Amino acid sequence: MGEPIRYYDRQMKTVATEQIYGERWLRLAYETAVGRAAVALLLKRAAFSRWYGWRMSRLASAARVRPFIRDYGLEAGEFARPPEEFASFNEFFSRALKPAARPIASVDNPRIAVLPADGRHLVFPDVDTATGFYAKGAKFTLAKLLGDPALAGEFAGGGLLISRLCPVDYHRFHFPVTGTPGVARLINGWLYSVSPLALRHNIRYLVENKRFLTLIETPNFGRVALLEIGATNVGTVQQLYTPGQPVTKGTEKGLFQFGGSCVATVFVRGRIRFDADLVTQSAECRETYAKMGERLGEEG
Repeated sequence: MGEPIRYYDRQMKTVATEQIYGERWLRLAYETAVGRAAVALLLKRAAFSRWYGWRMSRLASAARVRPFIRDYGLEAGEFARPPEEFASFNEFFSRALKPAARPIASVDNPRIAVLPADGRHLVFPDVDTATGFYAKGAKFTLAKLLGDPALAGEFAGGGLLISRLCPVDYHRFHFPVTGTPGVARLINGWLYSVSPLALRHNIRYLVENKRFLTLIETPNFGRVALLEIGATNVGTVQQLYTPGQPVTKGTEKGLFQFGGSCVATVFVRGRIRFDADLVTQSAECRETYAKMGERLGEEG
């Protein structure tokens, strides 16, 4: 086995080692020459994810739900529906939670931004001067991420949040700020894994994957760019909001179906001050585990 994935647990205030779903296969795929060839030929392609998604949507896949909850220590009491009501594993995977399970920080204060998803988070106050994301020297450009050089110019030197969701996480994503969202624009691409096991090999996977870009006009943070990034076995990203209709932070935006995935949030330069604990851990290329609705930072 190669280097483990370590992260900082915000609640426990300790560094922990990630329990990786499908670790053996991920390491084979991205840490060996034969595996990387298989990724290039098959695993990154939408057809493979569609096939796997079909398997996870069959009625027989519901038998996987209870063992998954047990093996990964999920809190079934948070689910909006009991486990036995899910007709397939995919239905369970994209489950809703009870509202009280994810309280929204300073819900009445639009100057406070919140995390858009459960997961492991990295923040960079100035994306242009960051020394690296998942490893020193491993970066991508905003032009590649946003798929638009002119828009990247608008966000130059801005703040970047990368929220990585593992298969064991709650897989709905929410608005991190209060404002008015536009239409989600598809930027087509491949479906590489977004696990650090893959990103350590090639950080560009994040900007080569299929993704959706939504611009949010806000009174406190200016324009904010929110991207949902698909990955292997996550070919389906469903948008559940109404473009042009104002939202408050924490409002549900959409969901991912089976697999690991990622949400990226980009702020205009000087419009947000990320919380210090997130900045400190990210400077070491160490993710912070925290849940949707927790504080991200405040208006700059």
